[in-house]
Amino acid sequence: MNSEPLLHVKLNADYAGKPVLRDLHLELARGEVLGLVGGSGAGKSTLVLSLLGLLPWRGGSLSGEVMLEGENLLMLSERKLRALRGRRIALIPQSPMSALNPAISLQKHFDEAWRAHEKHAPAVLAARVQQLLAEMQLPTDAEFLRRRPAQISVGQAQRVLIALALLHRPALIIADEPTSALDPVTQTQIVDLLRRLNRTHGMTLLYVSHDLVSVLQLSDRIAVLHAGTIAESLPVDRLAEARQEATLSLLRALPAPPEILLSFRKPSVRGVHEEPQFQNC
Repeated sequence: MNSEPLLHVKLNADYAGKPVLRDLHLELARGEVLGLVGGSGAGKSTLVLSLLGLLPWRGGSLSGEVMLEGENLLMLSERKLRALRGRRIALIPQSPMSALNPAISLQKHFDEAWRAHEKHAPAVLAARVQQLLAEMQLPTDAEFLRRRPAQISVGQAQRVLIALALLHRPALIIADEPTSALDPVTQTQIVDLLRRLNRTHGMTLLYVSHDLVSVLQLSDRIAVLHAGTIAESLPVDRLAEARQEATLSLLRALPAPPEILLSFRKPSVRGVHEEPQFQNC
């Protein structure tokens, strides 16, 4: 197994000269689920945009490095970044009904996402979509794919977004508050789905959330983002070792001690030291 981290980040970011991310250091191992948690204004959205190479489009500037599989994304042209987004690094956004285009069918979403990076025959896409829909526990018939986003539930729409993110088997998936628009039951289902995808395919996931409960249910490790930098990073089973006030304040806000919440966690997160198989699924 490659011992080098999949993602290595050393980053500074600002808007109009005002620092937002300050000397932020972050690493993500292959096959790992890292929960990035922090309050409003901590810099979570800025970090997501930075990793995707989109911060300059919002008027921000970056310095440092974002190394994905040994390549510094900050050195790439916009043309090369467009070729990378969706293929090597993909995003699951937080608001499914806003992220999906209401004017086109679900099938059209898959068609356009496929054409952005693939030249294979339509039959290859059809087989891949059928596989993904089945994994998302969604209907696989043509009638479902003819529907538009307004004709499916919010939970189904979020599963469609996850399927779109997985379409090209990216090395890294960023989930940006993917359960914030969902009811509690559907939130649990989506967390279970992401856990299963990690276990079965070795999916590497950066799970960004303000909800520490869902982070504990899903992640191998948490990183606490506070005032634009990583205050502390710990495996979820070592949270008793937390020393930073930013981490301790989050833990105090939990409805139960972390060890109690972890006792309800389903034992389905794969070990990060296993060889990932996602690229072969």
